[in-house]
Amino acid sequence: MHFLDQAKIFVRSGSGGPGAVSFRREKFIEYGGPDGGNGGKGGDIIFEAVAGLNTLIDFRYTQHFRAPRGKGGSGSNRTGGGGDDLVIKVPVGTQVLDEEREEVLLDFTKVGQREVFLRGGDGGRGNASYKTSTNRAPRQHGTGWPNEEAWVWLRLKLLADAGLVGLPNAGKSTFINQVTNAQAKVGEYAFTTTRPQLGVVSHKGTEFVVADIPGLIEGAADGAGIGDRFLGHIERCRVLLHLVDANDEDVATSYRIVRDELINYGEGLAEKPVVIALNKIDTLDDELIAALSAELADASGADVIPISGVSGTGVDWVLDTLIETIGPTDETIPDDDDGEDVIEWSPV
Repeated sequence: MHFLDQAKIFVRSGSGGPGAVSFRREKFIEYGGPDGGNGGKGGDIIFEAVAGLNTLIDFRYTQHFRAPRGKGGSGSNRTGGGGDDLVIKVPVGTQVLDEEREEVLLDFTKVGQREVFLRGGDGGRGNASYKTSTNRAPRQHGTGWPNEEAWVWLRLKLLADAGLVGLPNAGKSTFINQVTNAQAKVGEYAFTTTRPQLGVVSHKGTEFVVADIPGLIEGAADGAGIGDRFLGHIERCRVLLHLVDANDEDVATSYRIVRDELINYGEGLAEKPVVIALNKIDTLDDELIAALSAELADASGADVIPISGVSGTGVDWVLDTLIETIGPTDETIPDDDDGEDVIEWSPV
């Protein structure tokens, strides 16, 4: 399945149905009168976050969503049927932004979260509701309230407990393959990871989600390499795991490049707790590992964990540290179904 984290769609709620103009005419009844019913309410546009989705790719092919309008009223004071609500199912972590992408209108952070985005128009009044002591045969009626419509952007920010950052070829994909079943692509060239990867870690009776994003290079905030677009997927992470390749010419410089990009991006990434690991130590001797760890610790001002994503050396140490930093994870319970009649749209 292709990964897409941004999509522009058009949504429109249903218009209200028109009220009826009708008069009661029955045999043996001396006095008739108006009996036109009200129109039905138009359908709402509703967004709902569901489990099992992690991409917006289907919104590339289906971009227009229109809820049905309400039915018109009829005689005998019968109200028209309401239009069914249209429920658009999105992945957890989706944000709905205005057309200029300047304001977040909705933010879905848990399974089952359900929000009415556009309300359907109310039905128009039938002529029976216009009857008064001085106007006993009204012929006016309401046409129904209009719908609401908008172009909006959907932006997906994956929800994960820990996020992997580092330069290209720092070993992030190898690490996530070692600790999860993500099966990320691994290669001996830069930018083998071109889209975010998610994996679930099970360690010592605890489970947490790890997100791997494409590697950052100097100037990523200005668009160099793949840029910093995918950094949004780790904005919600509780902790970052910064991997530094032990085979880099200068591990301190490698650390600072990525750190500077996090600072330039903003959104609180630079303030998140960070676990620093010196990766690929299986290619080095103990003396060089100690020297590089000390150099990296001086540059970062934090403890450094030497690991090997290939052999698994130090991986348990890293996972223990991540679990301790993440703390207890909250389980989300889906909301109960309210039994409404709706039209549901969700990616296949």
